[in-house]
Amino acid sequence: MLHILVPLAQGCEELEAITITDLLTRAGVEVTTCGLDEQPVTASRGTVIIPTTSVDKIIRQNFDAIILPGGLPGADHLRDDPSIQQLLKRHAREHRYIGAICAAPKALAAAGLLENKTATAYPGTLEALSDHHIHITANAVEIDDRIITSRGPGTAIDFALNLIEILIDRKKRNEVEAQLVRE
Repeated sequence: MLHILVPLAQGCEELEAITITDLLTRAGVEVTTCGLDEQPVTASRGTVIIPTTSVDKIIRQNFDAIILPGGLPGADHLRDDPSIQQLLKRHAREHRYIGAICAAPKALAAAGLLENKTATAYPGTLEALSDHHIHITANAVEIDDRIITSRGPGTAIDFALNLIEILIDRKKRNEVEAQLVRE
């Protein structure tokens, strides 16, 4: 069974955090959420989320993918957290999948994972990083090797469905998408 980590920081975007964990779980993936500490996470619009564990308890674990929800100031906390940065760099070295949505690609950029990559993010997020060599698009989802990025809350379902297709297969993606009754 695939095991995915979704780090949650104070001020994360709840729509993204919940959509990612929900759709991956529907696909049969084991999802672990971790806070940056032992506290419940208050998301950007006041929703309180209780993470499965804390980052210090899983820092040495390997996951099939690490997926970062965005939101502010959540994405800034992920960018600035040394343990999250350590996890991202280690997983990249091990050629594991890493994803980020909305403002969270800034955490990937801080780890050096977007250098010479094509990525998307919430408008203005990556453009402010003039010292990085990132090809920025306005696409809903961008996939560049093992880095998957997405634009914002409105693209969360597409992002999660793309993750399912990449991590499992198209059949499972279609199965989960059919449950959502998007048409």
